[in-house]
Amino acid sequence: MTDFAALRERMVARDVAARGLNNPLLLAAMRTVPREEFVAPPLAEHAYEDRPLPIEAGQTISQPYIVALTIDAAGIGAGDKVLEVGAGSGYAAAVIGQIAGKVIAIERHHELAELARDRISRLGYDNVRIVEGDGTRGFPAEAPFDAIVAAASGRHVPPALLDQLNPGGRLVMPVGSQLWSQSLVKLTKNHDGTIDREDLCVVRFVPLIGAQGFSDEGSEAGASLAQNGPD
Repeated sequence: MTDFAALRERMVARDVAARGLNNPLLLAAMRTVPREEFVAPPLAEHAYEDRPLPIEAGQTISQPYIVALTIDAAGIGAGDKVLEVGAGSGYAAAVIGQIAGKVIAIERHHELAELARDRISRLGYDNVRIVEGDGTRGFPAEAPFDAIVAAASGRHVPPALLDQLNPGGRLVMPVGSQLWSQSLVKLTKNHDGTIDREDLCVVRFVPLIGAQGFSDEGSEAGASLAQNGPD
């Protein structure tokens, strides 16, 4: 029988802490959430490899290091209200929920939203809510947010997301070409409404689809953007 607890501990030590991400809350969260529960059973034995894995609807679950880096960069703390765009399997939302006070995770694929909602409920993560919809529009009913993270890439950050960010809030998402590599960026919204940008690393994600993102046909729709998961 596979010892998932031992594999999880090794993953956190080797692929997260050893790469400089030492926030105790983040490490504890990643030690707690069972990644093997967020992939199909045949892939469970690979759950703690530091690479993305395929999930339903032709999407991927991001590699553990990228999940950790995104959460760390967003500066998520206890009591924060967080919006995740692109819930996918629900894994990142579950990890964030171990730190934050409340998490809203949006997923446009019906199948993924239903599966993620079932997993979150079964595992008892009561402060995480999975909603189906267009993540490029954010979630006005729960705005503003202390942090927003996106598991998909666009040429620009959707204006709706910046509008729904609290002063002092942080937004982390991949930005760049739909076909080539993107930059994982951190945007901080100052109290005067100006935005500070920091480029973190090169990544490759699937395009963000929606009214303020790319269309299903691959071109940009509305204002600008894309949805992507690393590959």
